[in-house]
Amino acid sequence: MEINRKIESGDVLVEMEGARGVVKKVLVGPEEGSDDIVMRYFKVLPGGYTVRHKHQYEHLVQVEKGRGVAIDEKGQEHPLSAGHSIFVARNEVHQFTNPYSEPFEFICVIPNYAK
Repeated sequence: MEINRKIESGDVLVEMEGARGVVKKVLVGPEEGSDDIVMRYFKVLPGGYTVRHKHQYEHLVQVEKGRGVAIDEKGQEHPLSAGHSIFVARNEVHQFTNPYSEPFEFICVIPNYAK
């Protein structure tokens, strides 16, 4: 068993074309001995957004704090707040945005090979 408090460690700015105001940290991954899954923590700052993208693996999202919006492949917006859980299927276009005045924070779990 590996226990840590990486949630308290420094944020790393996501520097990708199409993203703004997003910070990330890996909470559990290969460094902790996880061969199959990676758990990441994202914070989308006010006015920020993730890249609109898709990938060949499914993933799970759990909203921890604040409010945000999930945008699906049809461009439909889905308001989110703490307690919401999201399943994103393989090859499903998606994006997360934060039009609000406080940070939007969520956990994202992906397969280890996808990091």
